[in-house]
Amino acid sequence: MNDEPRMGRAGRKQGVPTVSRVCADHTIIELVYDAAKRTTGLAVSRFGGLWNIEQEVRIETGETLVPYSPGNNLISNECVLLPSTPSEFFTKEELVADIQAFLHRYVDLSPLFEKIAAYYVLLTWVHDAFNEVPYLRLRGEYGTGKTRGLMAIGSLCYKAFSASGASTTSPIFHTLDAFGGTLLFDEADLPYSDARADIVKILNNGTVQGMPVLRTIINRFKEFNPYAFKVFGPKIIAMRGSFDDRALESRFFTEETGRRPLRADIPIHLPQELKTEALALRNRLLHFRFCNLFSIKTDPTALMADVEPRLNQSALSLLSLVDDADLRAEMQQAFIADYEATRTERSETAEAGVLRAASAAFAATKGANASVGEVAGYFNREHSAEYGGARSNKWIGHILRTRLHLVTRKSDGVYVVPATEKPKIESLIARLGL
Repeated sequence: MNDEPRMGRAGRKQGVPTVSRVCADHTIIELVYDAAKRTTGLAVSRFGGLWNIEQEVRIETGETLVPYSPGNNLISNECVLLPSTPSEFFTKEELVADIQAFLHRYVDLSPLFEKIAAYYVLLTWVHDAFNEVPYLRLRGEYGTGKTRGLMAIGSLCYKAFSASGASTTSPIFHTLDAFGGTLLFDEADLPYSDARADIVKILNNGTVQGMPVLRTIINRFKEFNPYAFKVFGPKIIAMRGSFDDRALESRFFTEETGRRPLRADIPIHLPQELKTEALALRNRLLHFRFCNLFSIKTDPTALMADVEPRLNQSALSLLSLVDDADLRAEMQQAFIADYEATRTERSETAEAGVLRAASAAFAATKGANASVGEVAGYFNREHSAEYGGARSNKWIGHILRTRLHLVTRKSDGVYVVPATEKPKIESLIARLGL
């Protein structure tokens, strides 16, 4: 799946196999696939939404772009979902309404998340107009409709491809790098392992443009070469629990599934019509991309007040697409409520308890330093019942050093937190809302 030029029998370059390209002259090029005819082509838009299908495209760099072969395994098996040809999207409001109606027919989502998901689908098709994107997550026990939601929402997204907890990370890296688009990741609850670490790196780096994941690969000469895999783009996750990485947790807008009885009109099995309807909507969404990619901008009026910068960074691209002021405000309130719930969860962790204890120890001490023993004393007075007994100084020191990244050192035979760490503690307490 590399994009090196194809070589003819005489050694002449025949073109660069291409999935997508945005050129400096505002030309947009996208791979399309007609499953009935088993043909691929490049849909090319040069004049603000006007388009045609071509087999070769010469661009300003001197390259000749050609479509991927229809025999490519990911394309022919529809592992990557592509449009077949652009079709008129009409207005953004009509397109979003039709996306929401599609989702409502096939998956049972809460009313607000149904709207969020519809706009998220739209965002996937113009995500590269923004520097940062959030992720969607469906979370619940088995049988609560997580996978159904993932399939229905994902069937409309930009160059969506599916993976699961059973997948190795190598094809995920290579597919993201070659095709870009939207990663649909099912059963994301994985035990700690190298594979888990790689998935977390993909998810952590994938929200921001220009943050590839470096990996060493072996080239055809059996040489080890560092390679920067591009992982930026929208992602939709289905899982039962949460990630241990709290930074990663902050990147999701989450729907809790299974919280109410299933609507009676939801089909038990997805009908064949879903595939046909999804393709028609992808074709309209491609036209929306052609018409709007260069005009869409970040809207600073969508910023939320009194929240962590990360929440605004994550939400701003999605909120910038929402023109309805009431709906935007409703989304903002939901995102802030999730943010407050996350802050509450963080305030109940061991790290938060140790931080509060360290702050109390510094407030009470007359010296320049606070001993780890004093910190442990304050912590145990508040939390020993929760932990089935007092925690040792060693345990408290471990939390201070490895979880909170504070310095401890030995002074007069005991371990202390030096006074130089007080500003860090105060900053962490403010950041965690403690």
